[in-house]
Amino acid sequence: MDISNELIDKLSDLAKLKLEGEEREKMKADLQNMVSFIDKLSEINTENVEPLIFMSNSVNILRDDTVEQTITHEEALLNAPKKDSDYFRVPKFIDK
Repeated sequence: MDISNELIDKLSDLAKLKLEGEEREKMKADLQNMVSFIDKLSEINTENVEPLIFMSNSVNILRDDTVEQTITHEEALLNAPKKDSDYFRVPKFIDK
């Protein structure tokens, strides 16, 4: 794949970047290096390699979903910068 100036213009426009002069040439060289690396990977023979779907043979190892009290209401309110008896106080952010 050839990295052209038009491609650099399009990518910089999509990324909202202003690339000029040396930055533009550096970006062009970096993109060409990335494409070359991907092309190198396509040379690897993967004919008899099974696709890796899971990192282990274990499937759906989940903990039991049980309700338990880990912190009391009072303990939760101890670290609150502002509180009002039973509730956290937060700034109003919705206007009616």
